[in-house]
Amino acid sequence: MPQTMASINITLNHLRSAVAASDCGSFRQAAELLGIRHSLLSRTIGQFEHAVGVMLFRRSRGGVVPTAAGKGILHISRMILEQVDNLIVMGRSSGCGAFGRLAIGFCTSMSAGNLRASLVEFKQRAPKIELATVERSRIHLINALRNGAIDIAIIPGQVPISDSKRLAVWSERILIMLPQEHPLAAYEQIHWTDLQNETVLLSQYDPGTDMEDVLVSKLVADDKRPNIERHDVSRGIVKSLISMGLGISLVMESDIGASLAGLVYREIQDGSGSSRIGFHAHWRDDNENPALQRFLSLLAERYPSPPAGEG
Repeated sequence: MPQTMASINITLNHLRSAVAASDCGSFRQAAELLGIRHSLLSRTIGQFEHAVGVMLFRRSRGGVVPTAAGKGILHISRMILEQVDNLIVMGRSSGCGAFGRLAIGFCTSMSAGNLRASLVEFKQRAPKIELATVERSRIHLINALRNGAIDIAIIPGQVPISDSKRLAVWSERILIMLPQEHPLAAYEQIHWTDLQNETVLLSQYDPGTDMEDVLVSKLVADDKRPNIERHDVSRGIVKSLISMGLGISLVMESDIGASLAGLVYREIQDGSGSSRIGFHAHWRDDNENPALQRFLSLLAERYPSPPAGEG
């Protein structure tokens, strides 16, 4: 019983056989190129012609030449094969992290510092991976990590997150941001006790809460603490308030890359030296995104963990 057009499935073998015959100008040479029998190639092309309902080639003793209708079909066949080859290359590259998408969450500035440097280097190493950045509060980032909205969260401090892994990456110094005409601006280094009579403006959003925790830990006695004002604004607005002379603020050193005119930054110290906040990278245990694995390799390379017994 003869096959109908609907009963013949056009496969990649049909396309490759026809394109090879067109390129070689001969069924016999095309068969040799593909490493199959001449009769099999001829039968495969015949099935293809039957499926599309037109003759693809004019056959003669001198070889084969595409028909007018065949030229269009062969052109489309060639495009399909190229796309399939591209899919295979992309799939293999994605498997090793060369392509894909990586969503990174954070709650600190990217104007300077290690987060910025890490992303710049990662993009240089993997230019075809799409980077999606998400700036949110710590709580929002934890929820986004749990529901898979982001692949990795870079968070200050030590935050326990269930069903996730953690890597200690870098630490940042805490600096004082103040108007350039402020009396403390005359000093290169400032001590925590110098803040006793100051008004410290902090954002209610991360990492403002971390700054307040450090300040309270450094100045335990209530009568030694400065006046703390918490504002429901972004870090950028806090900078504007400081430039207006309404107080001073605590910032991480990554914030200094995007400063306003009239502001200066000074290191704050205690008897042990500069004060720092550590950062950790968090990711889900079951995340198999190859792009994430490549980024984690970069972080481990840039910020190796100290040997056991050190740090």
